[in-house]
Amino acid sequence: MPINVLITKNFNHMSDVAAGIVKEHIVRVLKEKEEFVLGLATGSSPTGVYQRLAKAANAGEFDCGRIRSFNLDEYVGLPGENPQQRVMHPESYCYFMIQELFGLLKRKFRETNVPFGALIDQKELNRHFRAYPEDWREQGSDAGRSIVIRPKPESPYLAWVRKEVLNRYAQKIRKSGGIDLQIIGVGGRGHVAFHEAGIPFKGSRVMLVRLDDNTVENAVADGHFTSKKDSPRYAVTMGAELVYQARTVVLLASGERKVASVAASLTGDPTPDVPISYGQIYGQRGGNLFYVVDRVVGKALLENSETLEKKGIHVEEVS
Repeated sequence: MPINVLITKNFNHMSDVAAGIVKEHIVRVLKEKEEFVLGLATGSSPTGVYQRLAKAANAGEFDCGRIRSFNLDEYVGLPGENPQQRVMHPESYCYFMIQELFGLLKRKFRETNVPFGALIDQKELNRHFRAYPEDWREQGSDAGRSIVIRPKPESPYLAWVRKEVLNRYAQKIRKSGGIDLQIIGVGGRGHVAFHEAGIPFKGSRVMLVRLDDNTVENAVADGHFTSKKDSPRYAVTMGAELVYQARTVVLLASGERKVASVAASLTGDPTPDVPISYGQIYGQRGGNLFYVVDRVVGKALLENSETLEKKGIHVEEVS
């Protein structure tokens, strides 16, 4: 199926269009099987979609009790003395989801899942990195790096992180039957979740990532943390290879900061330098991919519409 780019008027219109796509998929799939597996993102891009989905669910347009959800990512290193405090920190993605979607629902989802990053103690993690340098290596050509823990590490803590935090989340997704529809946003440099620019596609399932300084600085600049010192330095995240195994992917992008990365993801060749460009590989393999963008982001795509059409990417302005 070709990649479909839908250019909308503004953020609210983008949210209307994307919520309509998600709702249509939920209703259709629930006619065919018992439950729908929904992949969720955080950040400002999907908030309008979540408000509209909650309203539709509360009006009885689909049954939340038959939805199982998986979020893309979660910080490692949030302030807190224990996992309970970290997972309920105001900047945790678990807390975000409660505020922006889960708490709006009259009937709750069958199950919600957020990567288990809050279980990791950042100080303990760093201590074991220093004590067992042969147990791990970094991957990536830019500042953000994935940390690959070897299959049988000497460190019991790193062995636990690999098995119970990273592999366990991927196993849960697989046992659920895979994700039916995944909602994603776009980072300023084209990253998806915390699959940072330069991290290889191959093997990017559920990863432990050392965050790019640019990502940390943006978190501070956007008011999420008071300083770089207080900002987490790691995250647990789905990688592009896993994200784009969903049966349908809906990408949301609005605003000037997303223009260059969205355009590069479709007009250029797939490259880890722009992680969302993996969507081209996904589309070539028959994936069902929607870009739902506002007019600001869409302008650059319209200027390249002839090039995109040759690549099997359909661009449409939605009224």
